[in-house]
Amino acid sequence: MLVEVLTRVVLVVGFLLPISVGLFIGRKRLATTRTEWRSRIRVAAPAILALSVVLLVSRLIRWGGVDSDIGFHMTETIRQLEGEFVLIFLGVSSPELTSYLTFIYIYGYTFLLVFPVVAYFALSDTKMFRRLLTAYAFNYAIGLVLYVLVIAYGPRNVFVEQLLTGSGSSPMIYEHSVEYKYLTREVNRNTNVFPSLHTSLSATVGIFAYLTRSSYPKWFPVAGVISVSVIISTMYLGLHWGIDVLAGLALATLCVALSYRLVGRWSLSELYERLLESKWF
Repeated sequence: MLVEVLTRVVLVVGFLLPISVGLFIGRKRLATTRTEWRSRIRVAAPAILALSVVLLVSRLIRWGGVDSDIGFHMTETIRQLEGEFVLIFLGVSSPELTSYLTFIYIYGYTFLLVFPVVAYFALSDTKMFRRLLTAYAFNYAIGLVLYVLVIAYGPRNVFVEQLLTGSGSSPMIYEHSVEYKYLTREVNRNTNVFPSLHTSLSATVGIFAYLTRSSYPKWFPVAGVISVSVIISTMYLGLHWGIDVLAGLALATLCVALSYRLVGRWSLSELYERLLESKWF
């Protein structure tokens, strides 16, 4: 079943990417990319390597599991601070809205993360591409540390009865989409809620879309709509608390700031270029 679900995600994203490339990137940039892609990869190699290592470590830790005694159990604390805020979404839930936000949470989110990688790689100046990958790496690295330190269950585990019976149209994602069950078994745990990485990564893409709106003016509003939809979906579907979302927004801001501070100021790419040109590499 997992293979079927992943295949479906690949097909949907694979369908959206060519359309988006044509709409937002254009033939001129694609033509230039075909002749410069090797040099761009060499320059961006440190950022690519850093993100790859972070993703690998994250995957290994999730496979191996983490001792639950390491972190602090914060479910009740978060619930007391926030109350029943997420249950507000029960009042506006509908089958159509649930279907849309479920699609956005699974497929829209994946597309949102993948397309900017292609779009910024298509720019002759690799700085924005490197900043994006660096921001991604910081999001996953800091998020992983916080998941170990903060052990908390989401609203779907705490308010399960209200979410299932509180209205005629339950917005709980695993009541409507088997994709969620299988995908989260592979990439997430029930206690990985603080912060919301869906929120932080979506907001990161939204911030970058704003910062590059002169290069990709048509992409900015599209990225904004998808990003906001993903963020809303995390609470609407009972997956994250409002506090998780606020933490995710703060994390996104921090990661973008760190990427701007490091990329272009540290000489990792220049050092890598010198090593390539030297007889020792």
